Amino acid sequence: MDHRPRVPLAVLPTPITDAVRLREALGGPARSPRILIKRDDLTGLGLGGNKARKLEYLVADALAAGAHTLITTGAVQSNHARMTAAAARIAGLRCILVLTAHSEAPALEGNFLLDHLFGAEIRLVPSTDPMLAVGDDAPVVAQAVADEQAAGRVPYVIPVGGSSPVGTLGYVQGTAELVAQLQALQIAPSRLYYASGSRGTQAGLTLGAKLSDAPYRLWGVAVSAGEPEKIERARRAANDAAALLGVDTRVTHEDLFTEQGFIGEGYGIPTAEGLDAIELLAQTEAILLDPCYTSKGCAALLRHIRQGAIGPDETVVFLHTGGAPALFTSRYRQQRAETAAAGRPTADESTGPR
Repeated sequence: MDHRPRVPLAVLPTPITDAVRLREALGGPARSPRILIKRDDLTGLGLGGNKARKLEYLVADALAAGAHTLITTGAVQSNHARMTAAAARIAGLRCILVLTAHSEAPALEGNFLLDHLFGAEIRLVPSTDPMLAVGDDAPVVAQAVADEQAAGRVPYVIPVGGSSPVGTLGYVQGTAELVAQLQALQIAPSRLYYASGSRGTQAGLTLGAKLSDAPYRLWGVAVSAGEPEKIERARRAANDAAALLGVDTRVTHEDLFTEQGFIGEGYGIPTAEGLDAIELLAQTEAILLDPCYTSKGCAALLRHIRQGAIGPDETVVFLHTGGAPALFTSRYRQQRAETAAAGRPTADESTGPR
């Protein structure tokens, strides 16, 4: 891994929190496993998050290609877009964000506010779904590329979420870091839970687990629909990353698992269980989850503990991938108020495998 070019963007290694107060709230050692939280929300770049690991490799690749401008896509509250804008500032590059939004004038809050503060050029794409931030951004990206080229600048397009073979290297390295920390602590967790979206993190974690002989089973928790195409996307990214590293290890479909029972109404829409997880982590560990990703991943972990699917003699890791700026949006505040007014209903039981 060390021979691949990286631009230092993240504060590494990120720490591991032993969530003793959370464990006590779940029944203590008699009922709950030991819970370790890998704090990739503390990577530092633009308020932190998992994308910093990917961007270290992506920005290095862009600079090697002689790029002047980073171009990427996402929803209007995209964590990846926010961190790409921050990375561009550090690397001395321009940044164009193509963001899908329900409104022609989205509220200047959360990640969208930070995009502006980091000086990104923003091009909005109207959403084609009344609930989800889904739109046809390809023509807008193509136009941004053409505009940069016409101005004599070299553009570098980063796929949504940084989910490319180069971006995948971030969590191959991140896994090596985590495994070394666990070995130093003499801990062998049985599972690692994480929120799974565009699947670049899944690709890196899965390839990394094979290369570093990780002791745990990866337990991805989907935050959006799209199977089985997304599993294939992760497989391709992982194997293309392995080729970049010059290793023979390959990832198969059988290596890739993502539980589907915690998506709720769709991407970016908070769930009752996720909102409960946000509150529980804040009030036990003073750790902030986000309503789109980590709250759903943590909700899966909490339900599995409460159902007894994980024994109290086990140790589990929760990968905190960041995203706290989404807490400061009107959509989150509205959803939180509606859930409280409805008496905090219990979500349906998951149909995912155990």
